[in-house]
Amino acid sequence: MNLLTRTLSSLLAILFLSGTLDAAPSKPNIIYIVSDDLGYGDLGSYGQKQVKTPRLDRMAREGLRFTDHYAGHTVCRPARLVFLTGKHTGHTAIAGNNMHVLPKGSKTVTSLLKEAGYVTGGVGKWALGDVGTTGHPNNQGFDFFYGYLDQSAAHDYYPEFLFRNDKAERLPGNVNSGKRNVSSKKVTYAHTRITEEALAFIERNKDKPFYLNLTWTIPHTNNEAGNVEKNGQEVPDHGIYKDKNWPDPEKGFAAMVTLMDTDTGKIIDLLKKLGIAENTLVVFTSDNGPHQEGGHKVDFFDSNGQLKGHKRSLHDGGIRVPMIAWWPKTIKSGVSNHASAFWDWLPTACELGGAETPEGIDGISFAPTLLGNTNKQVRHDYLFWRWSRFRAVRMNDWKGVQTDKTLALYDLSKDIGEETDVASENPKIVARIQKIIAELE
Repeated sequence: MNLLTRTLSSLLAILFLSGTLDAAPSKPNIIYIVSDDLGYGDLGSYGQKQVKTPRLDRMAREGLRFTDHYAGHTVCRPARLVFLTGKHTGHTAIAGNNMHVLPKGSKTVTSLLKEAGYVTGGVGKWALGDVGTTGHPNNQGFDFFYGYLDQSAAHDYYPEFLFRNDKAERLPGNVNSGKRNVSSKKVTYAHTRITEEALAFIERNKDKPFYLNLTWTIPHTNNEAGNVEKNGQEVPDHGIYKDKNWPDPEKGFAAMVTLMDTDTGKIIDLLKKLGIAENTLVVFTSDNGPHQEGGHKVDFFDSNGQLKGHKRSLHDGGIRVPMIAWWPKTIKSGVSNHASAFWDWLPTACELGGAETPEGIDGISFAPTLLGNTNKQVRHDYLFWRWSRFRAVRMNDWKGVQTDKTLALYDLSKDIGEETDVASENPKIVARIQKIIAELE
């Protein structure tokens, strides 16, 4: 090593140690929290006024809050397939809630991080393979799984059992009524058990790099109980909302969101207690827009904020979701309008975790944005969604929503609520978006 090389190496070491160069700790712990049917406007940090979410609001103040992050789909199963595989629904096997079992050898964010040396855990809701199939979590890179394997069973917050890996585990006191997903005795709240298992996973693996995929079912309604009892918001009690002059479904919805907020705080508190917060990235988001089911009305709390539509729509209210990234001393507090989506999660986690990112995916890592290197952030030419006879494309600030062959165009920089169709005034933009859709058919 010559004198010049030694001098440069010394300078780089000094800069790194002084924090002048942006760098993330090697192999950080990674926790990816996906709530279920939480709307863009359901958190205080995104404009919510009535439902209290103090821990997530603090997380947003201390971390990076994304204003333009999108779910992989407007319903559950395909959205989860997207973040696991890094492919948007133009390239996934399904683009709806129809059954899909992940095939053997699938490259998922979990399997890739496991290969890179991570202990991997999945806690909560799974929808891509039952016991004895190639899609079971333990066959898709998860060292540990606890929760619901069946997507429909996850509607019931008081099921008779949850799965620990491939074994059904009884939840004390719960008894099914004989009707699908409707319990006659409600004793053990599944969300509480799921949260306890998430905390236990962190405790067990505090001394090694871990990846935890925490997929809460809150605040999804129990569709079947909602049909029977006219209230699908199953929660042990209404908490701070019990005396509100609101319909019971709205009290239940608010209580679910606040409970989820409290449990996010428990995770943050545990990381601090264990002394691993500064080596842990926590990302919080939602699998799609807010539901209007089980007695809950989207407009009651403005769950979609300024956005048009809700779950099962490809307008932004159905797919634009909260995302907060928190990582003390690595992520600087602020707000980012970087346009990102669920298919970006795989390459982001792989880059931060030192895992190999596979070829042929649609995602682009947003790690540079997390680390403050926005000048190095690669951006999408477009974002794409497919569902039934609907297609949607976001291209910069242009948003196209196509039904059959009719495409409406919106300028999100002026019209975040997608109220004014400007397709006739911008034929070149329309033609470009239609070409993108045609190429992905």
